[in-house]
Amino acid sequence: MRTKRNTPKRKPRYAFIVEGECEFWYIQMLKRNERSLRVDLKPEIPQKKKLQDQFKKVIESSKEYDKVFWLLDFDVLIKESREVKKGAKTPIQSLKEYIQKISSKYDNVEVIINNPCIEFWILLHFERTGKFFNNCENAIKQLKKHLPDYEKTQKYYTKQNNDIYKKLKPHLDVAIGNSNRVNDFDFNNPENGTCQMHSIFETKPIKDGLEK
Repeated sequence: MRTKRNTPKRKPRYAFIVEGECEFWYIQMLKRNERSLRVDLKPEIPQKKKLQDQFKKVIESSKEYDKVFWLLDFDVLIKESREVKKGAKTPIQSLKEYIQKISSKYDNVEVIINNPCIEFWILLHFERTGKFFNNCENAIKQLKKHLPDYEKTQKYYTKQNNDIYKKLKPHLDVAIGNSNRVNDFDFNNPENGTCQMHSIFETKPIKDGLEK
C-alpha cells in the first residue's frame, strides 16, 4: 500500500506593480531582508509606464498572483494631469475609474497611493506628519533632516549590509502607526499628505513573516 505524500504548501505569490525605480528597489530589499516571509514577492516595473499600461498589467497579474499591490506616486499623476489639453481626460480622472473597476471586480488587488511619493513613507519612519508636500523634492528636503545622505539612486537603496529597508527596519512599527494616522486619499481633496504603505505590512502573510 502506497503512503500518501504530503505535498509542500505553496507560498502565496504577491506582485508589486510600480511606476518608479525607488519603489522597485524598496520591495527588492524587503524581499532580500525578510527571508522568513511566507510570501513570494515579485516587484515589477511595466515596460510601458503610462497609467493605462500599468492598469492592464495589474489586471493581468491579478489572474496569476494571489494578491497584487499597485504602487503609485501621486505627484507624477498631478504633473501629467496638468499637461493634458483642456477638455481631455486626465490621468487622475482615469485612475479614479480604474480604482472603481478594481473595487467592483478584483478583490485581490490593492491600490497603494503615496502623495506625493514614496519618500513620504520613508519620512514617516522618523516623524508623525500629515503635511502636504506639493512635490517630491520638498518631501525629500524634509526627509534629509533625518537621513542627510539620502539619494534616489540604486546604489543608496541597495547597498550591501546597509540598504534602504535594513536602514529603516528599526523604525518600521513607527512608520506603520504614522501611516495609519495620515488622511485617506480623497479625489475631491487631493492636497493632503497620503501614505497607504502600511496596508502592505498589515497583510497577514507579510505581517506574520516579518523578522522581529
